[in-house]
Amino acid sequence: MKTMLKPAHTHQYPDTQPELPPRSRGVIALAEENCTSCMLCARECPDWCIYIDSHKETVEVPGGRPRQKNMLDRFAIDFSLCMYCGICIEVCPFDALFWSPEFEYAEGDIRNLLHEKDHLGQWLATVPAPTAHDPNGEPAKEQVAAEKKK
Repeated sequence: MKTMLKPAHTHQYPDTQPELPPRSRGVIALAEENCTSCMLCARECPDWCIYIDSHKETVEVPGGRPRQKNMLDRFAIDFSLCMYCGICIEVCPFDALFWSPEFEYAEGDIRNLLHEKDHLGQWLATVPAPTAHDPNGEPAKEQVAAEKKK
């Protein structure tokens, strides 16, 4: 009888959206302009689910000699293989990868879980800004990246 009087904690998903905790891990978002094709994320991934292709271009520097720059051709993550460990996000020295709280990306065919850079970039707008350490300090890198997209 006691259990019948307690309020129910069951949510009727998808009719009622769940209230996710802040900084939830959902899907990995890509800030393409920050990626330098250094391949650290792909090398450190224990599942080998990140695919990167790039080429080098010569960039003219005013008052200096020409430099070589890696240009990102392809950045893809196969979410059918990914175990959502977050190692790729932690090792990225250029802040190109972020956790997005989006979790509704189920597919009927497993081959559709390979998401290219265009799709990964769309989730960047959903990345929440971290709490500020200092109210008078610089804005968070996620906030700056999201404002550039607008």
